[in-house]
Amino acid sequence: MARIGIGIDIGSTATKVAVAGEGGEVLACEVMPTGFSSVDAAERARQALLAKGFDPGADDARTVATGYGRVAVPYADKVVTEITCHGVGAARLYGGEGTVIDVGGQDTKVIQLCGGRVAKFAMNDKCAAGTGRFLEVMADRLGVSQAELSRLAAAGTGSGVKISSMCTVFAETEVISLVGRGEARENIAHAVIESVASRVVTLAGQGSGAPFFLTGGLSENAYFVERLGALLGSTVTTCPEARFAGALGAAERALDLA
Repeated sequence: MARIGIGIDIGSTATKVAVAGEGGEVLACEVMPTGFSSVDAAERARQALLAKGFDPGADDARTVATGYGRVAVPYADKVVTEITCHGVGAARLYGGEGTVIDVGGQDTKVIQLCGGRVAKFAMNDKCAAGTGRFLEVMADRLGVSQAELSRLAAAGTGSGVKISSMCTVFAETEVISLVGRGEARENIAHAVIESVASRVVTLAGQGSGAPFFLTGGLSENAYFVERLGALLGSTVTTCPEARFAGALGAAERALDLA
């Protein structure tokens, strides 16, 4: 009987699911909002798997949970840290050498890959500045979606408009002040994206340098990828499966379980 590996990556914002076959081929991927409860997210992930014909409780299945809510997956055979899973998943997607940048909802991780393994890592989990949550808050303040925020930013300029606060609360106050003085939304949006990208670049300096690879939800934001590359002075590579790096790494680790 062919075995399958199931990876459940419960992040603060989104829950990702990946299923890998015995030969390592990807059989399925799914993403859904995590919502208020990681326990509920784990159950919704299980239901999504069952709907696709994959039963985490089957004899031929092994499941590894990772991410912010990894301890909330009762059907997981093992729990593995997100650093390990993101490293394994990124190595699968991009090869085994380089600097992986993962911008999540509540933290940003920089992982140095060497020979397909995690050589070292750095993480910003003390403040939302430089994360997806920061963009969410700022988009809400401007009354737009995150996609619209990026579209506006691409049309804006950096002439005299900056978000300098390291704290999300104070940065939000800066945005309110900019709105109040009549600054164009395009320029404010530009400043917001630049603020996040610059903080990510500072953390990325603790990696091994180019090549740079981006994972996480912001890997789907073409304008952010462009600006991140410009500030790094190097191309940032991403791919459609990049937001599933953690889940793919977890699925691969699941295949290693007896």
